Amino acid sequence: MKVSGTPYRTIWLADDAEDGIGAAEIIDQTRLPHQFVTARLETVGEAAAAIRDMRVRGAPLIGATAAYGMALAMRADPSDESLGAAYDLLMAARPTAVNLRWACDDLREVLTNLPAERRIRAAYRRAAEICDEDVEICSSIGDHGMPLIREAWESRGKPDRVNVLTHCNAGWLATVDWGTALAPIYKAHDAGIPVHVWVDETRPRNQGASLTAWELGQHGVPHTVIVDNVGGHLMQHGMVDLCITGTDRTTRTGDVCNKIGTYLKALAADDNGVPFYVGLPGPTIDWTVSDGVAEIPIEERDGAEVTVMTGKTAAGEIMDVALTPDGSSAANFAFDVTPRRLVTGLITERGVSAASEEGLLALYPEEV
Repeated sequence: MKVSGTPYRTIWLADDAEDGIGAAEIIDQTRLPHQFVTARLETVGEAAAAIRDMRVRGAPLIGATAAYGMALAMRADPSDESLGAAYDLLMAARPTAVNLRWACDDLREVLTNLPAERRIRAAYRRAAEICDEDVEICSSIGDHGMPLIREAWESRGKPDRVNVLTHCNAGWLATVDWGTALAPIYKAHDAGIPVHVWVDETRPRNQGASLTAWELGQHGVPHTVIVDNVGGHLMQHGMVDLCITGTDRTTRTGDVCNKIGTYLKALAADDNGVPFYVGLPGPTIDWTVSDGVAEIPIEERDGAEVTVMTGKTAAGEIMDVALTPDGSSAANFAFDVTPRRLVTGLITERGVSAASEEGLLALYPEEV
């Protein structure tokens, strides 16, 4: 995707890397939408901190960053001890997104049976492959999801716009490129379908208002930011044609764990007969879990994310402001689980399936 006309991925090897080995660079998403800032990751510790502090976020991008984190660890020390320590450090960065575990397991498997002198190059090669694979996967999700938007538009007689509601950020900022939930939207926009996006602000970190709105604007996609509680009202009044969200972990049975508030959107969609789709890459499916509510760990983050907000003043100053009374405590559950019964379909790189074990296994028969 592009930023002010310049193509960017969300993570890349630094220009001064030699022979494919060096620092990684990222877009610091904590500075958006008011400042576009890139940052270098020189060590596995810096990669883990970027994941933990949400300078990078979104399940696929977390996985890609973890892969480069393992490579950075091997650059510093390719020993077995370093490999094990890097794995443990990265795995502890965030608990919910399954792509983190997937990428760390993948790199550890690749590297474990190699001699130390071959690990550095192998780690960097595999990290680059994971990034390239994610771009292709997300583009394919867009190809499979775009017809759903076209169908919604055509079924209404091709009005002047088709309205899609999304939640949080599942665009290219959450992946290496293209996005999951937003990939079908970008494909539809590029195909000339007049798609308009209702963008949930997504409290408490406002990834919708700060990230989704920013990247849609960069690509020229019409959108309107709404507060989180408006979605149900819009659906009651026929102003939403379909919902598409992303997911940080999906069970083998089709339960979907995504940013807090997704469950409430799915309930409103079900009550109003609005199709509710989820875009997800194969690595986001956790084939070891069947019951999302009972088995997926839900991250609880610092309450300061609820009580404090960052914004830009009329004078252009970026500052933090307190929202709540001094002394009030705040709970900050980062994710919730949407049961499969509320999900119309899962949009994957292999096609659209029912939100069920049978549906997913039809697309991923190797997981039987």
